[in-house]
Amino acid sequence: MEESELRARLAAGEAAPEQIAAPLRSTDAAGLTDGTVWPAAVLVPLITGPAPSVLLTKRHAGLSAHAGQVSFPGGRIDPTDADARAAALREAKEEIGLDPANVEVVRTMPDYVTGTGYRITPIVGLVPPGLTYTPAPDEVDAVFELPMSVLMDPRAPQKRRAHYRGRWREFWVWPHPEHYIWGATAAILVHLAELLRREG
Repeated sequence: MEESELRARLAAGEAAPEQIAAPLRSTDAAGLTDGTVWPAAVLVPLITGPAPSVLLTKRHAGLSAHAGQVSFPGGRIDPTDADARAAALREAKEEIGLDPANVEVVRTMPDYVTGTGYRITPIVGLVPPGLTYTPAPDEVDAVFELPMSVLMDPRAPQKRRAHYRGRWREFWVWPHPEHYIWGATAAILVHLAELLRREG
């Protein structure tokens, strides 16, 4: 997919949440939490250029929550953040040194509620190729890319099951030669792929 086509698909009308096949709806997530849901935001950076890709991070192995997991740059929305977009850009700057000036925000995806009690607002932004990232040493172990060709392959993600807190839970996993992409990040990638295919 060339950059012009990617832009055209992302610029299409906002998708209604019910039109996207949600791997984990809020009604399912509510059964896994104590009822408290925290607002959060992530930046979904799409690297443009001849071979577009999705930028991802691997969280630091020593973190108290979600250690070592693959994620998008992001976190809780602070009271000082103007909105989800501001929070996502702030977190990306703090976590990987991505200057907000290098991010062209193009759309907001429907919220995704996790089983750990977060309502995540994904902010999609275009990022030019060739940037140098500076991972925060106490937060991020690695910055890597998932090729757009993998994202757009409907056969790439696999649905798996695991027993968690007394119930069976289904989740998505995306293939990558070095990293295990699953959980909320994988689900948001499924949403993004569905959005891009539908708008095409």
